[in-house]
Amino acid sequence: HPSEKFLYACHETGMTDGKKGGAVSSFSIDPETGNLTKLNQALTQGSGPCHLTLDPKGKSLFVANYGGGSVISFPLKKDGKIGKSGAFFQHVGSSVNPRRQKGPHAHSINPDPSGRRVYSADLGLDQVLVYRLLPKGKLVANDPPFVKTTPGGGPRHLSFHPSGKFAYVNLEMTSEISVFKHDFDSGKLERIQTVSTLPAKFAGNNSTAEIRVHPSGNFVYCSNRGHDSIVVFAIDPKFGLLSYVEHQSSGGKTPRNFCLDPSGSFLLSANQNSNDVHVFKVDRKTGKLEPTGSSVGTPRPVCVRFVAKP
Repeated sequence: HPSEKFLYACHETGMTDGKKGGAVSSFSIDPETGNLTKLNQALTQGSGPCHLTLDPKGKSLFVANYGGGSVISFPLKKDGKIGKSGAFFQHVGSSVNPRRQKGPHAHSINPDPSGRRVYSADLGLDQVLVYRLLPKGKLVANDPPFVKTTPGGGPRHLSFHPSGKFAYVNLEMTSEISVFKHDFDSGKLERIQTVSTLPAKFAGNNSTAEIRVHPSGNFVYCSNRGHDSIVVFAIDPKFGLLSYVEHQSSGGKTPRNFCLDPSGSFLLSANQNSNDVHVFKVDRKTGKLEPTGSSVGTPRPVCVRFVAKP
């Protein structure tokens, strides 16, 4: 939560307390110890919730149900608890890959920097769906309601440039990043570039996982599972286009997630299949990553988040 008093986590399950669908829980954070105390829990009305975010003011919570192919929103109370659902949308359709795209799979949901709209990358549809945010956590379909991505690409996560003028979407299944111009007034996304996240000579299996824009707005980072690396791109400040900088080993196997610290000085890579988190120093001028030699073992890490304030 922006106040850093609360934490929200989704339960990636198909059933919760005998009811169909997953759940999301709220916790209070002890400012001295960092310990968590559970506040309450809400059903997400869809199976396999895998990603959640909050609006910039911390008044609304958004959840993407991967298994159910749906999204849901909740208002948040002042005490950090989750209120009754403000909106639920079931995505409908399919795309070209018969194994993974027979139906919708909402993989993430992110607000734009203004908090006026939220954007859900649906891997099963090859679309980024757009919703307008109203008071009390209510969502309504935007006009235009979605943008198409590369057929068979499988959009997974989205990261906005701090200016809000550009959005970066990683395509899980084709190991690519698509760059979009973002119109604040209409919410429209216009694709302007797609680049590979892999070296030209790499021939193994790979899928992308996390994508993050550096707080400075100068760089984009994306993780490769298979190549087991973090790829770095520089961002053209005027046009938002990407130019290749480097590949850096993630330090382990299957970097499903990584996170930049609030200052943008360090990147922590969570390697799911080697059970470790590795720390890299960020070169603020070039964006390159330098291993610090610091790491910690932890079972199956899939997400890293910071509490910035001491």
